Amino acid sequence: MDKKNQLSNDVFSYSNEGFEQIIYFHNKETGLKGITCIHDTRLGPSCGGTRFFDYASEEDALYDVTRLAKGMTYKNAAAGLNIGGCKTVIIGNPKKLKSEEFFRSYGRYIQSLKGRVYTGQDMNITLKDCEYMDMETDYVSGVLRKGAGSTTVLTARGTYMGMLASVKEKFGHDNLDDLTIAFQGVGAVVQEMVQYLQKHNIRRIYFTDIDPDKVTTFKKLYPLAIYVEPDEIYGKKCDIFSPNAIGAIINDDTIPQLRASIIAGAANNVLKEERHGDMLDEMGILYAPDFVINAGGVINVYHEMIGYHEPSAIQTCDGIYDRLMDIYTISRSEKIPTYKAANLMAERRIDKMMRVQSDFVDARSKFKWNIE
Repeated sequence: MDKKNQLSNDVFSYSNEGFEQIIYFHNKETGLKGITCIHDTRLGPSCGGTRFFDYASEEDALYDVTRLAKGMTYKNAAAGLNIGGCKTVIIGNPKKLKSEEFFRSYGRYIQSLKGRVYTGQDMNITLKDCEYMDMETDYVSGVLRKGAGSTTVLTARGTYMGMLASVKEKFGHDNLDDLTIAFQGVGAVVQEMVQYLQKHNIRRIYFTDIDPDKVTTFKKLYPLAIYVEPDEIYGKKCDIFSPNAIGAIINDDTIPQLRASIIAGAANNVLKEERHGDMLDEMGILYAPDFVINAGGVINVYHEMIGYHEPSAIQTCDGIYDRLMDIYTISRSEKIPTYKAANLMAERRIDKMMRVQSDFVDARSKFKWNIE
């Protein structure tokens, strides 16, 4: 039996994997059904978005939510934020179930957790959905009244900063001039990123997306970009291959096709398995760990949590450049792949902060919703 099925068949076994809490919730009146996983709260209240997806089974949903929650712990720690990691998945067809009462019911559920979980947008969750949730809970991000709104803006900015850091590490220069970039997926994040791309004399941009509307929109924003079919994007000769859609796209099938020097994009869980990160390292392809380069969204959320101040949020987001440079330094000095260096940096920060917090009992919290 593989690890996925072994863990899914025994929910309590997740505690042995370091997960703090798994909560199943349901409201029969609205059809709301889902799972929340709190992975780690050693640095502070847990934070992670809500994903709405029509999973084939509850076991698949459980596997997904635990994997994503653990990733949020590492993302938040590596971003230098004082929060832990969690994730929630809502099970069902979003096109059939979405309504005001549905999301207000979900908001009441989040409120019942009393600040242990702070959530916001993820797959199939819109700003409007969050506004409904906000009517019932204090612990949702991405709402205009809190000053920040959508997380897309900082996700795009952070991904761009990560590209610059990766180019500096790989090629030794500070811009994207005369480079070729291949975008897999041109949704909201990449569309927002166009304003930064236009500052450079980029040699060529290839792009693909399975959504015709996104293809049309991106072509209008960047007329010189060259569209290719989804299966062709991996084999395009480029300096940067930028995944910005589904996860697990760096795998046994795609790695042999790659003709890139750098992998840097906003997608989550880009490596299908950790060994694929080892394969990239052996090939000399520089991989910007996804949970570090795409942290702009959670940085946006964190600054809502502590009281939104746009210049401070932007400053933290721009720090993605420095954090990636630190990871690349660790990778070189300790002769390990960059994904391992990123994990190591996150784990070291958690360990150091735990030792700091053990010194004094009455430490000040930045969060106004301390759990009673």
